[in-house]
Amino acid sequence: MTFFNYTVPPLRRKQPCVDVQELQGVWRVDWRIGNTTVYSTFYTRVDQACILWSLILAAMFATAQFFPLNWSLQALLWSALTLFGTAAMVLQTAFWVKVERVRWVLYCWVVLMVVGLIVTNCAILLGWGEVLIRLCPLWLGLSALGYLCTGLGVRSRAIILVGVIHLVSILLLSYFGAWQFLLTGGVMACTLLLLAQWQWDMRSPIDPNLLTPKQQPFN
Repeated sequence: MTFFNYTVPPLRRKQPCVDVQELQGVWRVDWRIGNTTVYSTFYTRVDQACILWSLILAAMFATAQFFPLNWSLQALLWSALTLFGTAAMVLQTAFWVKVERVRWVLYCWVVLMVVGLIVTNCAILLGWGEVLIRLCPLWLGLSALGYLCTGLGVRSRAIILVGVIHLVSILLLSYFGAWQFLLTGGVMACTLLLLAQWQWDMRSPIDPNLLTPKQQPFN
């Protein structure tokens, strides 16, 4: 048995049949003009968490890049948004990680977000200049670590590739000069939207012992 599921591509269009743990709280989008379908898809709770974080990150890094807000005020605003996003992520993905038996992956993301938040706030409030000029590689590195852990946990080539993209982006930061926040926010937000929009590969289903007997045949 191979570590990755090579029977499917790393990314593909979403399949109409999904597991029970993905159906809970799913958003369905079906835009039509008359009898013509313009856009039709669905977003699981994991997808919703990705979309939420993409919006939060876009707001954070776009503000840091384009708006001359006081850094202390930004620290307060982004701390509140980060804590909100982390709590929402836990609520949205708790059932999924239990069924997939990867709760440690969720814990890993929570720890990484809290560590990043603490280091960032200390750098701003205590005037750690060396850290302030490295906030972009800090967040790209933390995200890369989270994606690599997630990719190994669910055995996903697509998610591991996203982690590698974040690592490569750290090497490219020096070429962007004063636009580093834009690059960082763009990479982090766009990869999250990519994962929300497409179905990524992962290992074969395991024994869903947290599902009811009626739910198990659907997995």
